Amino acid sequence: MTTSTALPAWQSVLAIVAHPDDESFGLGAVVSAFVATGTQVNVLCFTRGEASTLHGVDGDLAAIRAAELHAAAGALGIATVRLLDLPDGGLHNVDRQMLVDHIWSAASAVEADGFLVFDSTGITGHPDHVAATAAAVEAAVGLGLGVLAWTMPESVARSLNGDFGAGFIGRESSDVDLLVVVDRTRQLAAVDMHPSQAIPTSVLWARLELMGSHEHLRWLNASSPAAEAVGTYPLG
Repeated sequence: MTTSTALPAWQSVLAIVAHPDDESFGLGAVVSAFVATGTQVNVLCFTRGEASTLHGVDGDLAAIRAAELHAAAGALGIATVRLLDLPDGGLHNVDRQMLVDHIWSAASAVEADGFLVFDSTGITGHPDHVAATAAAVEAAVGLGLGVLAWTMPESVARSLNGDFGAGFIGRESSDVDLLVVVDRTRQLAAVDMHPSQAIPTSVLWARLELMGSHEHLRWLNASSPAAEAVGTYPLG
């Protein structure tokens, strides 16, 4: 594995996710690592996650998950959150250009130097995750920005799928570009802010334990990881 252990020297990162809790359950440790270096991390979340089948608390799930997202953002040290109300479970049916336009607007507002996303597989193959990442890659083309994706080792995916009947999609070590040592303290605090989803039987806990103190990342586009220039943002 030819990898780096250093995160890109971005001043502002836009994390682009499909559902409230993706920023914590998935990207949380990487977000925390960026924040620890002084990078401003911002979140664009496309849906309110109201289609979740977990619903570990009573009440309006869309409103509950919105509140959980903002609480988790505080725990992670996220600077800004932009939460949209696109269809949960149907993001892949939304016009791609609409998603790209939302990303351009959010990136312009925070003067993003790069994007942080789920792997192109969606990690679990969830179509919302796949759509969010695909839109991020497309949006990055016009901005000249790098897209850094959180992924999972094949060995971890195989273990979780065997033990829990899950559908994780892992990557071989040759597909990993960055292997980052992380402190999960902030991530775990953020996870606690999502009681509607972080239920005791969730595979989340086993995944975090198996991942240990490392996160695996890969570049999804050809932009140089060392590039310091920020693209020109579309107006509007």
